[in-house]
Amino acid sequence: MVRCSGRGDKMKGMVFTELLGFVEHIYGADAVDDLIEASDLPSGGAYTAVGTYDHKEMQSLVTNLSLQSNTPPNELLGLFGQHLIGRFKASFPDFFKTAATLFDFLESIDSHIHVEVRKLYPDAELPEFRAERLGTGAMHLDYRSNRPFAALASGLILGAAQLYGETVLIERSAHEHDGEKFDRFSIQKTDAIA
Repeated sequence: MVRCSGRGDKMKGMVFTELLGFVEHIYGADAVDDLIEASDLPSGGAYTAVGTYDHKEMQSLVTNLSLQSNTPPNELLGLFGQHLIGRFKASFPDFFKTAATLFDFLESIDSHIHVEVRKLYPDAELPEFRAERLGTGAMHLDYRSNRPFAALASGLILGAAQLYGETVLIERSAHEHDGEKFDRFSIQKTDAIA
C-alpha cells in the first residue's frame, strides 16, 4: 500500500490548470482573471501542467471562488472533482479501460493508477486510497492525505460513478486509527439497496 509522503504540501500543476479551466467554463474568462487577482498566489497564477505548487494556493483559489460565486467551498470542490475525473479520462483513457466497474476502478487507484502516475511524475505527492468491498453493492474507500481535499475526492468518486453509468450514494465520515486521521467514503450502489 502506498503511503502519503510526510510533506504533502505540493500538488501537480495539472490540477491547478484544470481548476482554472473549470472556472472559465462555468463562469467565464473574466472570472478567472478576477479569481487570480483576488487570491494571494506566490506563483502569480501562472501554472503549468507539469509544475508543482503549494496546495495552499488551491485553498486560496477555492476560498475566493466561493466568495465570488456565493457557493460553499466543499460544494465547489465536489463539482470540480466531477469535472476533473472527465479530464483524467480524456488524458489517461487506459486507466479507465482496465476497470470494468466503478468498484474495480476505485480498487485500482493505489495499486495501478498511482503507480503509473508516479512514472510520469516521480515527484508527485499523491493521496492514499484504501478500498474494502462489503459485498457486491457496497464499499468503504478510505482517503488519507495531508491536504484538506476530501470534498474533491468525493466529487471524483461521484464523477467516476457517472462515467461507469452507475448510481451510488456516498457518505463521508471522519476517522482516526493509531493517531492517523482519514476520511472514509461509504459507497452504496443504489440498485443494491433493498
